[in-house]
Amino acid sequence: MNVSTLLVTLVALALFSYVFGKQRALSIAKHNRRRLHSIPSYYGYMTALWCGLPALLLLFLWLCFETVVIEQLLIASLPSDIQSLSSGQLSLVLNDLKLLATQDLMDSHTEPMKREAVQYLLSMQATSHSLRTILVLVLAFAGAAWGLSRVIGKTPARIWVEKVVLFFLILSSTVAILTTIGIILSLLFESHRFFGEIPPQDFLFGTKWSPQTALRSDQVGSSGSFGAIPLFLGTLLISSIAMLVAVPIGLMSAIYLSEYASPVFRSIAKPVLEILAGVPTVVYGFFAALTVAPFIRHWGETIGLDVASESALATGLVMGIMIIPFISSLSDDVISVVPQALRDGSYSLGVTQSETIRLVVIPAALPGIIGGILLAFSRAIGETMIVVMAAGLSANLTINPLETVTTVTVQIVTLLTGDQEFDSAKTLAAFALAIMLFISTLILNIIALYIVRQYREEYE
Repeated sequence: MNVSTLLVTLVALALFSYVFGKQRALSIAKHNRRRLHSIPSYYGYMTALWCGLPALLLLFLWLCFETVVIEQLLIASLPSDIQSLSSGQLSLVLNDLKLLATQDLMDSHTEPMKREAVQYLLSMQATSHSLRTILVLVLAFAGAAWGLSRVIGKTPARIWVEKVVLFFLILSSTVAILTTIGIILSLLFESHRFFGEIPPQDFLFGTKWSPQTALRSDQVGSSGSFGAIPLFLGTLLISSIAMLVAVPIGLMSAIYLSEYASPVFRSIAKPVLEILAGVPTVVYGFFAALTVAPFIRHWGETIGLDVASESALATGLVMGIMIIPFISSLSDDVISVVPQALRDGSYSLGVTQSETIRLVVIPAALPGIIGGILLAFSRAIGETMIVVMAAGLSANLTINPLETVTTVTVQIVTLLTGDQEFDSAKTLAAFALAIMLFISTLILNIIALYIVRQYREEYE
């Protein structure tokens, strides 16, 4: 039985266990419900958990160690001259045997040693699969039987089930925290290796970025230049253009939808506007490269401007369009929670609706709006696909939006594209850029959360 079929079987057994456990609890409490510590459904959950969790744990451990154990047994069955090979050569032999076993490529020309090894491998895999299925199912039935035996009046089923749920909640939180810590540590470790070769001051304050290293020391630029200022400036330029587009349009659309639009129009316009958030960023990249950039270049030529084919203006405009629903949705939510009593009080003083929005609603919602704008700015800084497809690769130190610039994310993708060995400053530079990008977005998020928590108004 394969893994997917076994999982489906376990789910079915757990469902049956839930039904049997609940029915047993109902039969006990048929005449007096006070005889049960918990309601009958908790006894069903308890029985289902006893049926499924131990079996799933065994299946998980089996899948983790099955391959390793079979490989060790296979190596032990090989001739001594093959066992004495280096780890790399032995790995190639094992991969060859696995390929023969999975794709059934053996024929009359296959070496007898390989034929015997493949047959042994297949027999070991079949034995492992059969033994795995038997043990998992036996453990599931044993767990269900044990759970049913615990369906008695004094068993605190509710407390037990809630402890199990709490354990999984804690486990999920721990996995998320450990994943974040692992990402940070990996970035710090590789960045430390990079700064061991390139001085931090050259990276942080250098004005020339040319990470390409030559094959010979007598070639020009053999050591590379890793000044990241042009990358930071290009990222800031494109992100600023995007925010100049997204903030006014997103904020005005939020004000209209929350204050002026009828409920019918709002129910239609808001989902349509938020469709922009569901469009893949690669589509925005195509739109910027094939439509917006040629249009801006043609428009610049008509008025005598020299516009690059991959200008920062085109990339920033399309990125701003992508961020519009982000700002609009956050601002709309913040404006909508402003109490109607504030508006009514303003109207009672003879203030018009537009003045009420400008003098009462927007100041009350301003901390949330600013926090949403900062979060959107961090989103723009970390955008990848649009700038990869529409921005250039030239690290120009300029603030002219009509010229080609590059960003941190573009260079990270460029440096890590293809088969790379992490033993040169060129490749390790991607991790240094990533840690700087992580720090900048983290600071923006912290500032946004601080503004929202420090200056938000709490209404009854």
